[in-house]
Amino acid sequence: MANENNYDVYKPEWIPEGGSKEQYPGFVMTGVNAKDAKPKAPIHKPKNYTAEELIDGIINKNRMLLSKAITIIESNAPKHFEIGQEIIKGILPYTGKSIRVGITGVPGAGKSTFIEALGSRLCEQGKNVAVLAVDPSSSITKGSILGDKTRMETLSKQPNAFIRPSPSGGTLGGVTRKSRETMLLCEAFGYDTILVETVGVGQSETTVRSMVDFFLMVALTGAGDDLQGIKKGIMEIADAILVNKADGDNKPKSLVARADY
Repeated sequence: MANENNYDVYKPEWIPEGGSKEQYPGFVMTGVNAKDAKPKAPIHKPKNYTAEELIDGIINKNRMLLSKAITIIESNAPKHFEIGQEIIKGILPYTGKSIRVGITGVPGAGKSTFIEALGSRLCEQGKNVAVLAVDPSSSITKGSILGDKTRMETLSKQPNAFIRPSPSGGTLGGVTRKSRETMLLCEAFGYDTILVETVGVGQSETTVRSMVDFFLMVALTGAGDDLQGIKKGIMEIADAILVNKADGDNKPKSLVARADY
């Protein structure tokens, strides 16, 4: 307000001599004296947890520390390698008590939507469910949007569910470089059912089969012919094939697809 009341002192230099406040209502804002400026808020630095703290947090069901441990395990930074190995060694005695289900299929087959329905049903039955969703990484920018969780809004609200999207990082096979280790961390935490959603895959990407107890392939209605049912590759090693999007006008087509597979 002081600038407005003292127009002659604080008027801009470009206003011609004799210009009035009514003609040129602009005025110059004064700066803040460094002595009067408010001190900057301290920069918050995340705590660096030790391997022992992370192990104890996982065993005692601290979800925040579980997430931090997974981040360290997935990291490519050399400083995280040693602590990651210590975490794995520390939680090994608490692993091996879960059922692992791998869910794969082509992009757009409906894997995320199916997992939300299945995971929600399991949670209602009292199961503790961990979903490890693998998102593709860009070969150009190396980034990943990690968007699968956005399709699991209902499941993400379940107190006994944990959803962790991870980038593929260029790894072939539909999973990440550290998917096995991430499963071990979730087992040690106490999740008895682990659902692994692969990135949208093709016929030859079968790595996930060696990591899970049950391998489900989600197929699209009307996306193939009778030859697809006898092709080798990913369909040859699937324990079950689910023909998805089989409602409405797609119902007759889905029955044909089921027979073909």
